[in-house]
Amino acid sequence: MKLLNFTFLATYFCGVALYAQETSVFVVKPYLQDANPTEITVMWETSLGEESVVEFGTSPKLGKKTVGGAEDINFGPSRIHEVKLTGLKRFTTYYYRVKTDKLVSDIYQFKTPPFASDNESFNFLAMSDMQIDHQNPDKFNEIVNKGILPFLKSEYGNTTPDDLAMVLIPGDLVENGAKYEQWQNDFFKPAQKLFSEVPVYPVLGNHERNANYYFKYFSLPKNGTPAYAEHWWYKDYGNTRIIGLNSNEGYRDSREQFAWLKSLLEETAKNGEIDFVFAQLHHPHKSELWIPGEEESSGKVVKMLEEFTTKTGKPSLHFFGHTHGYSRGQSKDHKHLWINVASAGGAIDNWGEFEGRDYDEFSVTQDEYGFVMVEVDGNHENPKFTIKRISRGNEELYRDNEKTDEIVIYAKSHQPETPIAIAFNGAVEYTGGMLKAQPFKSSFKGAYHAASHWQISTTQDFDTLALDSWKQSENWYYGENRQENDNLTDEPTKRLKPNTKYYWRVRYRDQHLNWSDWSKTQSFKTNN
Repeated sequence: MKLLNFTFLATYFCGVALYAQETSVFVVKPYLQDANPTEITVMWETSLGEESVVEFGTSPKLGKKTVGGAEDINFGPSRIHEVKLTGLKRFTTYYYRVKTDKLVSDIYQFKTPPFASDNESFNFLAMSDMQIDHQNPDKFNEIVNKGILPFLKSEYGNTTPDDLAMVLIPGDLVENGAKYEQWQNDFFKPAQKLFSEVPVYPVLGNHERNANYYFKYFSLPKNGTPAYAEHWWYKDYGNTRIIGLNSNEGYRDSREQFAWLKSLLEETAKNGEIDFVFAQLHHPHKSELWIPGEEESSGKVVKMLEEFTTKTGKPSLHFFGHTHGYSRGQSKDHKHLWINVASAGGAIDNWGEFEGRDYDEFSVTQDEYGFVMVEVDGNHENPKFTIKRISRGNEELYRDNEKTDEIVIYAKSHQPETPIAIAFNGAVEYTGGMLKAQPFKSSFKGAYHAASHWQISTTQDFDTLALDSWKQSENWYYGENRQENDNLTDEPTKRLKPNTKYYWRVRYRDQHLNWSDWSKTQSFKTNN
């Protein structure tokens, strides 16, 4: 009797297992990759099944069908499906659904990119470091479904594909990239409503651990160095070029990567259709919240972008993460922005928790969750882009999609008037005096005084500097604006050598990163 029962139970459970194996389910629901004006890639994962079909069309009736392929993901029956749709019309809304055997998805939408010559405007967002914080495991879900999606609806009021062109993620998508389940549960599932309708473009962070899952889940542009497919790449959307880089150990000092970037920037300089260049990499060159996270090699990338911008006049920026907070900075001599777009889930690097530093480059640093919106104006006569930080606050201060920072950058320069340095009457105390200049002026509507740069030298060519002071109109550090009472029209000399002749000058910058010319050089002599 016991043997009969055992045989019956074994047969029963075997049948259940067989039935379960024959019933496919979505492990990862459909998401979008690598969009071009006439092409886009659709991917998804099922528990089993080889069929990879996308039905699509310009209405919910669909009407067209394309077949792709499937591959193993984790040495089991689960399959990653990839289908490239071709022959699409540019800047057009499409509807689609995916099919694997009897498993059929809901119907979703996407919108193809425009050509640069269409001069279309568009929006995209950047966020990073959504790797799960086990003390706050639902934060990324909140960022997407209570942050991004409601913000798009309230700010722009259209369908998600009309309001958003792409999502950039400079690294740390999961807590441990070698753990298969984290990709489904911690990354794709919380963002399913977003990624099903807007293409996502990540780069590798340290938490991905260079795992094979990353390269199987994403189908990124294959235009980087052939031997390093998807480690670095670029994507054009309208008048903007997006560059993805790998700043992780083993790749950050790669000669191949820097040679590729140098060649790409040289080509971009000659490309009249590109107005803006945005790069993304994981590690910061400088970090106000977490100095141990800084990487010297990221500074090489920054320098290359700075030189490109100054040579071509095309504004640039680099998005990064790794430090879990937001920062917005700018290069002193170049129209180049530094934007930390974290944290979209990882535990905040709170003020005072780690070693930090108040860097001259950064105007705003906030230890808060959130994301960054970028609005690109494709107007060929006067292209511009706007950066907006949308905050979700932190554990001590809740924010419901508050805009906590904004900057607008124009492709064309609108130079402020050259400031007038006010000469000294008589000698200056060597222990310190006060440099002064007349107020800021600009013919560009709405421009205001955003930075001053003062120099003192013992030589008229300013090769040897006794003072080199660069200050912004705001400097939000450790929760306070350290520049609150500085109108930027005067600057203390600090201690100088007695009985010495000095030369000095000043220049002003507006909030769009346009510098004036240097003022007429003035001189003074210190007393004994």
